[in-house]
Amino acid sequence: MGLDIKYVKQISVEDYNYLRKSVGWAEIERSQALAGINNSAFIISALVNDKTAGAARVVSDGGYIVVIADVMVLPEYQGNGIGKTMMQKVMDFIKGNVNEGQCVFVNLMAAKGKEPFYSQFGFETRPNESLGAGMTQHIYYNNDAE
Repeated sequence: MGLDIKYVKQISVEDYNYLRKSVGWAEIERSQALAGINNSAFIISALVNDKTAGAARVVSDGGYIVVIADVMVLPEYQGNGIGKTMMQKVMDFIKGNVNEGQCVFVNLMAAKGKEPFYSQFGFETRPNESLGAGMTQHIYYNNDAE
């Protein structure tokens, strides 16, 4: 018998941070997490027995750039199609907001080893023949900088 999974377009800060910790990511300070949730273009959460078991977010400038962020599934529910269904809903949202004559550049940073998962949705692994590896940086508050 399969899982009873519902998908909703919201998430609480508590559930968001719980998911982050469950997949090995750092917890985000409450007001910062709330701002990120509230300013997302799209959020999808998976509920199993009314417990948040996964989530994904889309961040967009409303023009050309779209970022898929925070695709997370509780480890005990991975392998049940939750991530795939959320990504399908994310891609449907993005494609549904591209008008005739337009193109958007969709970005994501795959966790190490998860590249094949995203390849099924048309994403290219970087670096490749034409694109560099991509780069990131964490910037932390520095009280001495003032």
